[in-house]
Amino acid sequence: MTDRAWRQLAIPFEHRAALGEEDFLVSEGSREAVAWIDRWPDWPSHALAIHGPAGCGKSHLAQVWRRRAAARVVPAAALAATRPDRLLGAAKAVAVEDADRGTDERAMLHLHNLVREEGGHLLLTGRQAPARWRIALPDLASRLAAMPAVAVGRPDDDLIAAVLIKQFDDRQLRVPPEVIGFLVRRMERSFAAIAETVAALDSLSLAERRNITTPLARRVLDRLRQTEIDLGD
Repeated sequence: MTDRAWRQLAIPFEHRAALGEEDFLVSEGSREAVAWIDRWPDWPSHALAIHGPAGCGKSHLAQVWRRRAAARVVPAAALAATRPDRLLGAAKAVAVEDADRGTDERAMLHLHNLVREEGGHLLLTGRQAPARWRIALPDLASRLAAMPAVAVGRPDDDLIAAVLIKQFDDRQLRVPPEVIGFLVRRMERSFAAIAETVAALDSLSLAERRNITTPLARRVLDRLRQTEIDLGD
């Protein structure tokens, strides 16, 4: 089985080899984006954009692509501080995260042009499709509008449950179905929130030497919400 192959879990989602990151479960909302990553380097263009709401898995897909393409992954805010040729590197592949926020437009344009000239590949992630980004430079706006773009949807209930089960299993924790259901109904709908919640439950159950139950899960979610409120003050 190659690293591009899929195998079935006991749950109704496919499972991707970790590739140095947490396993990626493919749902209908991410299937098209995954197909594009698997298609590399046979993209119809030198560039691709993956867009979707926060926590939908864009960064994970960028990391999967990084491993496949030996690419560099950089935040958009760092573009202005590094020469495009140094970003591109020997692999001639670079991924720019949050490219729709805080991007130096001239730096992005220079990187885009260099990637095309060198026959390399560019992956952008953002919350909206590039054609909807507010770009002042006409040359950059036209290039972004012409770029293939694929959406990743917000995780649905089944996917949230599947990832919870997977992460609990990774920690060798056996959690009753009613706790999974409670978390799915109450927690923030993002992969980052799942990881944070599972880690907090593991820590608290270990500290108190208790099994993970619905009351324990309620306490953890309440604590995490209070932390968010405190940080927002």
